[in-house]
Amino acid sequence: MTYCVGVLLHAGLVCASDSRTNAGVDNVSSFKKMKVFERQGDRVLVIMSSGNLSMTQNVINQLELNGKKTDGTPSIWSVQSLVEVASLLGETLREVRRRDLPYLQQYNIDASASFILGGQIYGEPMRLFLVYSEGNFIESTPETPFFQIGETKYGKPIIDRVITPSSTLIEAEKCILVSFDSTMRSNVSVGLPIDMLTCETDALRVRLQKRILETDPYYRLIHTEWGEGLKRIFLQLPDPQWDAADPATPQYQSQIFK
Repeated sequence: MTYCVGVLLHAGLVCASDSRTNAGVDNVSSFKKMKVFERQGDRVLVIMSSGNLSMTQNVINQLELNGKKTDGTPSIWSVQSLVEVASLLGETLREVRRRDLPYLQQYNIDASASFILGGQIYGEPMRLFLVYSEGNFIESTPETPFFQIGETKYGKPIIDRVITPSSTLIEAEKCILVSFDSTMRSNVSVGLPIDMLTCETDALRVRLQKRILETDPYYRLIHTEWGEGLKRIFLQLPDPQWDAADPATPQYQSQIFK
């Protein structure tokens, strides 16, 4: 399992991915799940992956190989829009699945894979896409300014409550770390290190790229303060004052069935 998040704001793009892979309780290891393609002043592309590791690595490797061809084949370096990059990513995923899926199915191996693609190409706005295992994709909107892949359910509530397109990059970075901390608290198949990347709108370059380890002082602060803060807020909530005459209360129901 994995967990990746991409957030698109007016101010720019914030992406983060964990690095844990799990092929059983006795086979846990770390692999980087974020790939950056950058040509400063022209384009910056970020691809994060979830699913079968051999599938996702093969897709990224094929994109890199196609980018080195000089025969006019469309590539991530030659197309002029992010939607074309999303199409190339989806098509490459389909090609790898057509080639490898029959062999993986013989051994009942899950070959699903999905990607988050974000970035900007000169001449168009910054954009964010979610590419499904079948190769089709959707684009984020102001109403849904973020995408998640992998183990999404534990980290989604905090992003839903905090992030809007007007959020700052710093706010998004902080919120994403809380989202990761909540996910790792509830699911051991997601784990450190976390790779985080930030790009400012129209900068056409990476602003921040950082690998967050367990010893990172800011992450440790977030981990401690968020947990203790939740407990404080919980204790400050008023206790329920159930009305004994309320038909929904256990006291009322027990009186009926005496």
